[in-house]
Amino acid sequence: MQERITPKLKQREAELNRIDRVSFELMLSRNCSQSYDEYRSMVQAKLDSTTPWIGVYIAAASAACTFSMMADAIIGFRSKKYWLPCKYFSLNAFSLTLLAVTMKLPVDLTSIDLNVKDKLPRISSLVLMCAGISHFMTSLGSMENNEILLNIAALGILVITIAGNVCIHTLERRSFPNVRDMLLEQVASAMIMLLVLATLCSLAVMVPGARRYMQLKYNEMHKSVSNRELEWGRTSIDEVGVLVKGYWVMAETGSPQFVVARSAISSASGLLYLLAVVTFAVAVTLTTASPNRSSLAYCIHVSEYNWSVIGIGKVQSLGVMVGSIAPLSRWFVASWLKISEMERKSLEDELKVDKYWTWRLLEWRDTSPPFQIQNRVCKKLLCDAVKFVLNFCIGAQILFVSSAKLVLFLSARFGSAVFLCFCKNLKRPDSVGAEMDFSNYVLVLEGEPQLPDKILNNICNEADRLIQIGEKKQPKNLIRLLKKSANFNGVGQFDSSQVPSLHSQEPPNCWSLPLVTLTTISVALANVADDEASQLLASVSEGLSIVKLIEKTLDKNGELESIRKAADVVWVGVEVYGKWDYKDLKSASVRGATNKETLLKLSDIAGKIVTDFMAQTRDAVMQNPLNWPVRVIAANSMYRIAETMLVGMEDEEEEEEVFERISMSISEIVAACLTNLVRVIQFKCHTNDVKERQESVRRAAILLGESKEILEILQERELPSLDMERAANIDEWRRASMVMALDIENP
Repeated sequence: MQERITPKLKQREAELNRIDRVSFELMLSRNCSQSYDEYRSMVQAKLDSTTPWIGVYIAAASAACTFSMMADAIIGFRSKKYWLPCKYFSLNAFSLTLLAVTMKLPVDLTSIDLNVKDKLPRISSLVLMCAGISHFMTSLGSMENNEILLNIAALGILVITIAGNVCIHTLERRSFPNVRDMLLEQVASAMIMLLVLATLCSLAVMVPGARRYMQLKYNEMHKSVSNRELEWGRTSIDEVGVLVKGYWVMAETGSPQFVVARSAISSASGLLYLLAVVTFAVAVTLTTASPNRSSLAYCIHVSEYNWSVIGIGKVQSLGVMVGSIAPLSRWFVASWLKISEMERKSLEDELKVDKYWTWRLLEWRDTSPPFQIQNRVCKKLLCDAVKFVLNFCIGAQILFVSSAKLVLFLSARFGSAVFLCFCKNLKRPDSVGAEMDFSNYVLVLEGEPQLPDKILNNICNEADRLIQIGEKKQPKNLIRLLKKSANFNGVGQFDSSQVPSLHSQEPPNCWSLPLVTLTTISVALANVADDEASQLLASVSEGLSIVKLIEKTLDKNGELESIRKAADVVWVGVEVYGKWDYKDLKSASVRGATNKETLLKLSDIAGKIVTDFMAQTRDAVMQNPLNWPVRVIAANSMYRIAETMLVGMEDEEEEEEVFERISMSISEIVAACLTNLVRVIQFKCHTNDVKERQESVRRAAILLGESKEILEILQERELPSLDMERAANIDEWRRASMVMALDIENP
């Protein structure tokens, strides 16, 4: 009996043990799941606690964008360029990175956004992106074609990603009644953002064709201007001023950024941005008017961004207001330009799409693909596909441009009454034309209206202002030095043919090397007052800055670069350290008891440097003086000039007389060099590089102002018989001086 009961008890016990084990495992799993959920909640809470600081980062990036746009606006209005060129906030990697940071809220798909504080920054972020894209418009003009393509591609990826995230966020929340508020405003802002991007792409297609057209027109105008050659040494300051102003008008009106800003697409982007601002204003108004319209969950929900959302909203709202300045100003400028020719064209002519709008697309369509395909059928299919896509793009471009031109036409039509009331000076006054008419220098695209006189006057006034800036910087010490002399005799006297050469070939001279060598000798003279030496140093320092500019501009091939470098090395040592070839010019090793002994010491030191170099050099390359080290070139110049002074020096000559003779030679050499100033100003006015054209003409205008009194002094002197090319070379001046001396001796 007991044997029967035992198996049953064991079976019962096994069943109870199995039930207890299952219950224990179930309880353990429940506890583990609860522990995991608690752990996950703790980690999520910890991560969410840092989210407000991310919001601070977003607000900081938004503030950086805002201040950059504000800086461009301030600079544009101060310079009376109401189309506001892009300088600090242009389409580049840095600006795109800032905008990507400011777009953190629209691309965040995990945020529920039940609170109004969360929804408004989403809309303000999208409108701020519209502001950035509209602001970028003019910066396309200053980019190369490859830069435009890469930057537009990067911006397009960013904008399409943002729009896609907004759509996903909207679709996933549409069935929940508590979160439907302001979805329409978000979608509308995203669509406007895509349209603004499309206008930027349309403008990017136009830029290469417009730049090519403007360059051709600039070249034609430059040829007509350059045919009126300025006579060397005989050109009046007024003639040079007219030349500078003419090139300044060409540079300003042909500026790629200005060309883009006054286009129809630029005005259309202003209208689109205005719609985005209205959308944001509607969202703010609805929120302010009905703050208690939502459910309890709507009111009590706290965003992960917490307190930082308020800062983001305020900063981006300010950015939306500041960002509206550039698009609306360009819309205003384009409409103003259109009003000036409203009655001259019909609506059909107004909507005509000029060739430069589609030139790049047509060029791509009509050229063969860049890659080779052997199979003729596949190649034909590929070409047909490419042509189909490009034809579609051409049609879209024509549609965009026609729509933009229609917008501009209507804007000008409806705004003409306002412009005529407040801008009564649309027609060119007779006084301006009587004084000097620079309208012939204006560069405009085919089909563009002529610029109103107010803009042309502002451009000319800017040129006058630059010349006045230069006048305030006139080198007073240099002018004082130039007034000491009345001719150019010193050019032919600093280096005598009676001095034996240390080498079979003499290195050519440049203007600056004899100047710094003579100044070095004057510093080394024993009994010269320190104030006189300092005055001469200041005068030569002011003169060298202009002399170096003349040398660099006229030495187009860089043949005398090594000679100029030797002069730079010598001048740094003399001006800064009071040394020549690492020797103190005030030391006993350089100075002698008399001027003659000082010159002998300098000549010996310099001659030894040259002869030692020749004795140690066997390289055939170094037989060319242009390949010598700068130390040897400077030493050769010192040797020849010191020996020349010794040849003509009298034993009883006083120190002050020697110093005065050196100062006179320096004055005459500088004066001879400065006779090339007009030619340098003319060269600075013209450059083929569109990016550097404005800055180059700006420097020419300032240089004209700096050299006005200098040119007046030089016009009173008799010039040698040289043409403009030979006048740029100091050795040609020396030969001409020798010929003049022979003519005087043998009349």
